[in-house]
Amino acid sequence: MQEKPEPTTLAKNTARTPPRSNAVTKFFDHFAAHVTHWAGSPIAFGTALCAVVLWAVSGPVFGYSETWQLVVNTGTTIITFLMVFLIQQNQNKDSRALHLKLDELLLAMKGADEQFVDAEQLDEDKLLALAAVCTARARAQARSGRRKGGNGSKGHGNTGAQAHRPKSVRGPKRTVRASLRVRRGALRVGKAARD
Repeated sequence: MQEKPEPTTLAKNTARTPPRSNAVTKFFDHFAAHVTHWAGSPIAFGTALCAVVLWAVSGPVFGYSETWQLVVNTGTTIITFLMVFLIQQNQNKDSRALHLKLDELLLAMKGADEQFVDAEQLDEDKLLALAAVCTARARAQARSGRRKGGNGSKGHGNTGAQAHRPKSVRGPKRTVRASLRVRRGALRVGKAARD
């Protein structure tokens, strides 16, 4: 069994350790997390709905003037503009955390391809090339599983929905659906081989 390095050792040995964040960054991080959490709550929705209803009800009082219309337009524009940055910061943080968790799983798994660690840092062309390699490997595993006597499904043969499923791969372009189907089939073949 492959030894898994301790997280503290792994953190010390990484070549790219990010600089420590300053007080402003920490404040913005906490502020963005709290605001985005609150903005997704029923209370925030109720508050926004009440504000719109109050604005609509006040229309006759202000004679539906341009100023009355400008108030809601300006208010919603400013709030939307600021929320974009707060939500994006929170999404970036969540994405980094998710990728770190996935990287840790890849490093911990025996036989996992370590090319996928930090794959989110690759440009689009390299990602497509890596996906093509993964798809080719999955197809090869699926073919070798069929040659060994299994088709990935236990005891169902090639009947029913499997036999009538249309192929979604046409020419040199591979669709995501075909790629996922091949990967699922390779996973089933690998699972059946382990059982």
